[in-house]
Parts: sequence; structure tokens; C-alpha cells
Amino acid sequence: MQLHLRDVADTDALGRALAATQPEHAVVYLHGDLGAGKSTIARAWLRALGIAGAIRSPTYTLVEQYPLALGGLAIHLDLYRVAAAAELEFLALDDADARLWLVEWPERGAGGLPEADLSIDLEWAGEGRDALLTGGSASGRAWLTRLTGMAACEPFLHGDHRNTLQPSDN
Repeated sequence: MQLHLRDVADTDALGRALAATQPEHAVVYLHGDLGAGKSTIARAWLRALGIAGAIRSPTYTLVEQYPLALGGLAIHLDLYRVAAAAELEFLALDDADARLWLVEWPERGAGGLPEADLSIDLEWAGEGRDALLTGGSASGRAWLTRLTGMAACEPFLHGDHRNTLQPSDN
């Protein structure tokens, strides 16, 4: 699924739409250059899940964990400063009761992370961003179907937030 996000409001709306349609357990890889919007989507997503207070980017801490109202945790990882997947062992992620993983710079943890249900590739496009959403599992592909078909997402996907939805091969 290809989207064009014209501004921060669109990026926030995508995060909220993904939160509204996510499966019970999900692993999401966020790809993109510095400043592409990975943390912006993650922050909007976590807010939509009811996280109040400060939502810090885990750039220096590498991981932030947030208790969810439905139980379990949302884990937000920023692996920019990780040199090898072996470094993930020190984060004690195996013990986490995670319902949602939001992983920035997942390529730096390759082999040490669960497989992605959804990958979001963000890149600058003029003053906005292009987002390519790809289902990496059956759950992820079903998620994309819910995202495009759910009434709560219709305004975001079809015009009220100025996005154009274009089919892709993914």
C-alpha cells in the first residue's frame, strides 16, 4: 500500500489508523532516513493506544516500554546506535510481554528481532513523505486489508487528510 503524507498531521493520522486496525500482537519495522517520520508515527500510534505523558524517542535508551490498557506492553525500539544484533541480548526483550513492537532501524538488529508483520518504509517526497506499507505475514496482510476497508479509516485513506491510496504489488 502506497500513501503520500503531505505533512505531520497526515503522519499522525496514519499512526492513529494503524493503531485502530492493528492485530492483538504485532511487530512493525519502521524504515527511513533520519527525520523521515518514524518516531512521529510511533508517537501518534502510542497516543492512540492510550499512552499518556511523555513518549520519548528511544534514540539513547534504545528501548522504551509502555503498559497498555488492554494488558501487555508496547515496546518502542530505536536501533540506530546498535552495531550488531548480539547487542540486543542486553535489552532483555525475550522476557517482555509485548503486544506491539515498533522497531526503528530494524536492519541493525537483523537476526535478533521477531519477524515483521508490517514494514513501513518512509522517504522524503518534496515537502511531504511517501509511505510504503508491506505485510510481512498473513496477519500483516490481513491488517492492510482492514486498514483499507475499515469505516474508521475511510476519511484518512480517501481524502479528508489529502492522501491518495495507490495499489502496490505488496
